[in-house]
Amino acid sequence: MPSQFDQSSYQVRLEWGAQGLARLAPADVVIVVDVLRFSSTLADAVASGQGRTLADAMRWSTNGATVAAAASTPTVPDARPATVLIGAIRNAAATARAVMAVQERQGARASVSIVAAGELAPGGELRFAVEDQLGAGAIVAALCDLGIDHSSPEAAAAAEAFRALRPGLRHMLVGSGSGRELADGVASTARMEAAGVRPATTAEAAELDAVDAVPVLNEGVFERFR
Repeated sequence: MPSQFDQSSYQVRLEWGAQGLARLAPADVVIVVDVLRFSSTLADAVASGQGRTLADAMRWSTNGATVAAAASTPTVPDARPATVLIGAIRNAAATARAVMAVQERQGARASVSIVAAGELAPGGELRFAVEDQLGAGAIVAALCDLGIDHSSPEAAAAAEAFRALRPGLRHMLVGSGSGRELADGVASTARMEAAGVRPATTAEAAELDAVDAVPVLNEGVFERFR
């Protein structure tokens, strides 16, 4: 029986974290949004021709990678695996175009679950992250521009927040708790650099549609969607 929280009556849905993903109805496409810095960094990496494994990503950026791993495992027996894309402010329009491509290839309307990663606090609880709300909203808005606009209230609210705050994206990200934390220094920076990954800066993560590339998770490897 459908849950009141699975958003199954909408084409475009929005939830938070791996637990939120589990609440949503199965979808054709799952878009993981972890703006600072998983999604933005991976978009840059695949744009430059560098693939990254999920195992490596789990070591240097657990929030987004954990959601991507959960999204790649069907929750319904014999269900078709979802196409798992990595989206952000930095590649919002490209992510929307990738969804349109999936829809055209399957010849039917594609259901889309957008999962904002948020941030896990030391106690394990999920913390709201304004950058992921704005990243998810940027993608919902870009989908609407392509006519994929049957959005749940949760997704529609994120899109309107993005539209209203679009002129101040850089200020919002730099001034957010996550942005300030990165400025002070976090352990993941050293782990990413040790793995040969250049972390996207907070200012770069705020650049709307700076990258025309979308990471897709394919057999444990993030590569460019084509």
